[in-house]
Amino acid sequence: MPDKKRKPERTTPHPDKLCKRCGRAFSWRKKWERDWEAVKYCSDACRGERPAETDSELEAAILALLAERGRDKTICPSEAAKLVGGKETRHDWESLMEPARAAARRLVAQGRIVITQKGRVVDPSTAKGPIRLRLM
Repeated sequence: MPDKKRKPERTTPHPDKLCKRCGRAFSWRKKWERDWEAVKYCSDACRGERPAETDSELEAAILALLAERGRDKTICPSEAAKLVGGKETRHDWESLMEPARAAARRLVAQGRIVITQKGRVVDPSTAKGPIRLRLM
């Protein structure tokens, strides 16, 4: 059996967009052909979820912790989740971890912070595992 050749990547004239809710990048899809300019969310889940008070609190907590530490220092998103959710038990702040990561992605999209892994800046949409946050 001959080696399989990879299909060439399809390119579209449509640039990727960032989701207004979670901050992840998403690509053009055929079903959005008619209204691509109006698409703001990556999925039905993001479209149905309204911004909560904790979202702005998490963004403010991230920026406050980073300003307190200085330009060359980093924080973990869990520190912001603990600040907003309370430190008494793990259950108080653990549910805020994904919203804290989403808040960090929104701040990256605004150009205020960067997300790093092992000291290197990474793409926030594809970062998996432990991340750190740093001022630009």
